[in-house]
Amino acid sequence: MHADDIELTETFDWNGSTVRWSRFGQGPPIVLCHGTPWSSFVWRTTIEALSNEMSVYCWDMVGYGQSDKPDGDVSLGTQGELLAALVDHWKLDAPDVVAHDYGGTVCLRAHLLHGMAVSSLALIDVVALRPWGSPFFQLVAEHSEVFAALPPNLHEALLREYISGASGPGLQPDVLDRLVAPWLGDGQAAFYRQIAQADEQFTAEAEQHYGDVDARTLIVWGTADQWIPIDRAHRLASLIPNSRVEIVEGAGHLVQEDRPGELAIIVRRWLLSERS
Repeated sequence: MHADDIELTETFDWNGSTVRWSRFGQGPPIVLCHGTPWSSFVWRTTIEALSNEMSVYCWDMVGYGQSDKPDGDVSLGTQGELLAALVDHWKLDAPDVVAHDYGGTVCLRAHLLHGMAVSSLALIDVVALRPWGSPFFQLVAEHSEVFAALPPNLHEALLREYISGASGPGLQPDVLDRLVAPWLGDGQAAFYRQIAQADEQFTAEAEQHYGDVDARTLIVWGTADQWIPIDRAHRLASLIPNSRVEIVEGAGHLVQEDRPGELAIIVRRWLLSERS
């Protein structure tokens, strides 16, 4: 699947904002959850690998990607409620869920705090344990209005450098362009808004319930992740029952771009193993 093939054609109204989503393929349902500052674009290889055998539901969080970017609440608390509402809207009883980065907290909150049943979880370099947030992320959170007022060219330069740091071996220029694009123009304010609303309380509220996760769980981590240290994978596995860890050598935080083929194989094998 090429970069231009990801188009979210369906809509879901959420508190006055339009959330965009699409379903690819036919079969058992799988829900993909992206993180920040990403969108459904990062799942294109995973969608291609899974959609021949499964129904792959892909969506952009409110404030991200192709969804509306309102001047309002786009916090992790809202995203968890939104995911639970979306799964109900899709009439899915207990889908498999694959999540990356912020998507980890989003799906764990939806499952543990909002009653979303799941068959399994695959958590890829997820934000799920405190403390989190790089020094840059924390600096922006404390001065979001200042950063939001940057001249567009300086904002774009900063954004490109920031996003590039999520990859171990480095991003292809066209991929970097696509990852940056949603946050340019009118998206500049949205980029700093979502960082300003980042709060560890949303993780804390879920963390105390990790022992209650009632689905088999795979935790995947890149060895070259400079955003979230790999020790978090093992800490998370110690808290979630019936979980195991799989390591992706040489991948940075953005495993989908650094090792797309390997990740697709890992996820497909994981999802099919419970049906064999």
